[in-house]
Amino acid sequence: MTSHAMANKDEANGTINPEPTHGGNCYTPRVDIVEAENELTLYADVPGLRPEDVNIRYENGRLEIHGKCPPRGENLNYLLNEYGVGDFYRAFSISDEFDASKITASCKQGVLTVRLPKSEAILPRRITVTA
Repeated sequence: MTSHAMANKDEANGTINPEPTHGGNCYTPRVDIVEAENELTLYADVPGLRPEDVNIRYENGRLEIHGKCPPRGENLNYLLNEYGVGDFYRAFSISDEFDASKITASCKQGVLTVRLPKSEAILPRRITVTA
């Protein structure tokens, strides 16, 4: 990942955190970002989330991921309760090196995958030498 391509802002460094507009918990999912020659791929841990519960928005160089995790049930008698349920939010600044119109996302088995294709203009190009 290039240092200016995509950056998550941290509270001490100007974090992008959601403003609380509702009660309940809001979690910051753990994210891995992998850079390949032609795209960045973001993997986020979002246990319990269904694809229809995820809202991904790109606007003005900012990628926001917000999810609403449904409660497990009411009046459960927990013997052990370590896993919190609640909404999640994460935001990233994205440079103009990526083609926003081709961003795709999928959510399978608790992992959200967001693919950010690099713009054709910045991809390496092989130049043919003629005689």
